[in-house]
Amino acid sequence: MKAVHTELHRSHDPQFFLVRGVVKRTTEQPERADRLLKGLKDGKHQLVEPTTFGQGPRARIHSPEYLSFLSEAWDAWTALGDSGPEMIGNIHPVRHAATYPTHIVGKLGWHTADTAAPIGPGTWAAACAATDVAVTAAQMVMDGEDATYALCRPPGHHAYRDMAGGFCFLNNSAIAAAHLRLKHERVVILDVDVHHGNGTQGIFYARPDVYTVSIHADPIAYYPYVWGYAHERGEGPGLGANLNIPLAIGTGDDGYIQAMDVARKAIESFAPGALVIALGLDASEHDPLKGLAVTTPGFRRIGQAIAKLGLPTVFVQEGGYLSDILGANLTSVLAGFEEAR
Repeated sequence: MKAVHTELHRSHDPQFFLVRGVVKRTTEQPERADRLLKGLKDGKHQLVEPTTFGQGPRARIHSPEYLSFLSEAWDAWTALGDSGPEMIGNIHPVRHAATYPTHIVGKLGWHTADTAAPIGPGTWAAACAATDVAVTAAQMVMDGEDATYALCRPPGHHAYRDMAGGFCFLNNSAIAAAHLRLKHERVVILDVDVHHGNGTQGIFYARPDVYTVSIHADPIAYYPYVWGYAHERGEGPGLGANLNIPLAIGTGDDGYIQAMDVARKAIESFAPGALVIALGLDASEHDPLKGLAVTTPGFRRIGQAIAKLGLPTVFVQEGGYLSDILGANLTSVLAGFEEAR
């Protein structure tokens, strides 16, 4: 399996992370990509540089106001003269009868769901590069590759049409799925990150052509807390095209594979032409965010279960944070997929 990667991700190096009132260094660090690259090397995956696709694929998913905000945000922030080293909102309007703001501080609040997506001087460039990585991997599958892997950083599945959050700015998995829709009538996004893919769900919630499935730690006691419950099934034309499978905190390999079987049956009923895997590796028993307890052999089983769907597949990297076995877990899931094909 070929893997798409660019070093441009390094321009995004966030520092601020607020955890229960305590400011810490964020776990979404450039070193993540280094450990994932080692996993690709150990799996003997060929690295491919992305093609630059420009704004078009991003504009299929994100609003014009949001893209404009992200592209201009840092310059407007620094022009204030007394701003901090990162952009972190101090207001988060719920938008009931609200007016879209013109001031950069107001826009920052409007376009961020939480404080976990600080914007720095290189965030926009890195986020755009990540979408090019995802779209390149999708295009390769459209051109005949059986499966590809996109090493996207920053990740994307918490990003809504017009809001950043949870380390995410542009929704790489959604953008890859929209690109696959140029060829396929129906596409599935299967999110195996430990966190619910709330941004992806929100983007496609009223659409019947992209089926969003998320297996994740139960949000009753885990981020994002207010999305990711089993009763959320879509709305309007998209009713029935969203499936959430929340798992008890600490669920291990066997429980996860049982959830994969539920997802497989639902996906097969939808009969898609292609599959996007929002590949979080943070379900690991050793991940610092500690939600689930999947072992490295368990990730191989997850890869095998994905392969059984028999679909053209784009793996898009989401979460998975600094642990000694992050790279090994990536090697394991891709090896499981390849050996079961």
